[in-house]
Amino acid sequence: MKKLESLEQFEQLKQEEKVIFLFTADCRVIEPFLPTLETEFAEYEFVTIDRDEFIDLCSQLDIFGIPSFVAFSKGTETGRFVSKNRKTKEEIEEFINSLT
Repeated sequence: MKKLESLEQFEQLKQEEKVIFLFTADCRVIEPFLPTLETEFAEYEFVTIDRDEFIDLCSQLDIFGIPSFVAFSKGTETGRFVSKNRKTKEEIEEFINSLT
């Protein structure tokens, strides 16, 4: 999974056809099944964003719960799964399947 390195990279990546940003802070709970999600949803590019490194971006996007997911397509937000609650693999799959 690609890791965000800069705000400029974020702006470029969100212009792609299908990208999902995973906002995290060393989330060990979902880490074991992330490779499966990447394989299962290969049409999406997954990018991790460390909350502590990009706190201003998190604030700008109203990301207050970790882990959180925000999807973009061609610069437009297409969905978000943002909450403070722990997320299961099934919940994340349901979110991705709901994206247009």
